[in-house]
Amino acid sequence: MNDFLPEDTILIVDDEPANIKTLASTLGQHYRVLAATSGEQALDIIFERSCELDLILLDVLMPGLTGYDVNARVRSYPETANIPIIFITARTDPDEEARGLDMGAVDYIGKPFHPVTVQARVKTQIELKKHKEYLDDMVAARTQELIQAREDIVLRLAKAAETRDNETGMHIIRLSKLCEMLARAIGMKRTMARTLATASLMHDVGKIGIPDNILLKPGRHTEEERAIMQTHTTLGGEILADGDNDLLIMAREIALTHHERWDGTGYPCGLKGEEIPLEGRITSVCDVFDALTSVRPYKEAWSVEKAAAFLRENSGSMFEPRLVDLFLANLDQVLDIISAYQDEPERILQPN
Repeated sequence: MNDFLPEDTILIVDDEPANIKTLASTLGQHYRVLAATSGEQALDIIFERSCELDLILLDVLMPGLTGYDVNARVRSYPETANIPIIFITARTDPDEEARGLDMGAVDYIGKPFHPVTVQARVKTQIELKKHKEYLDDMVAARTQELIQAREDIVLRLAKAAETRDNETGMHIIRLSKLCEMLARAIGMKRTMARTLATASLMHDVGKIGIPDNILLKPGRHTEEERAIMQTHTTLGGEILADGDNDLLIMAREIALTHHERWDGTGYPCGLKGEEIPLEGRITSVCDVFDALTSVRPYKEAWSVEKAAAFLRENSGSMFEPRLVDLFLANLDQVLDIISAYQDEPERILQPN
């Protein structure tokens, strides 16, 4: 019974058909074997079938592209960089072997071939590759569990803060999704956009420190009350201060700056333009749009058209123009998010 499944695939690259025949005969009983007689042909196979390849046996000295050239190309692309390569060569110079290993090769096999040696070294590299993939999968799964746990904890804390306000828990979820969408639209990397989505959940965490008679007041605030209400930004910054990880650092930036305005007339610091962190600028656009289009005990929901017009009218004053343009250019995605995470009418809090 074979130790390896038939789908274990090896690519043999050598400009001498006799060498390919010898290696194929040695390995074909245990592996699926592909062959190329030039570096150029090898690259075509590698890039077309990278997901199938478990190992490459690569001749060093070939006309045209050498084995070193092929190795360099393979290592330069993320899709192929982790395919193990064993160099095969008639050279016995230790410096050449060291050069190949420095370039990322996992082993060297000398010519003429000794079947037992070839089989043993190939078996070792196949096993190492499978073990690495297994460990990578375990790490990825555990990492995902930790990310999910972190996000769940943040969401629960954010919902706890929202229960003191005239907003529903769905607002912060929509905001999170909208922020991630807009971040991706401006080219932010997926992992950073996801961190932003989680951090934005805590944008109003400082409202925990606002007295109920002001926070839940159904009518207009007095000037004094408005000043107290605005301190939720700095209170949020204090709550989230001294964080030593990317999530808490970003969450603090958002809590402090999501009420700053592009023209410098916002609060708490009157930051202007790109002085406002990008995360705060993104959250501002998304927060305002969702608030406008949501029902509150003290207001009806605005239509999408009216809310979009508000963003346009305040582009360059309240909001960064680039972000407004991108947000409205992706309005179909915005509406999908709002539709998927609608408020439950019975959950909308009434003022005391």
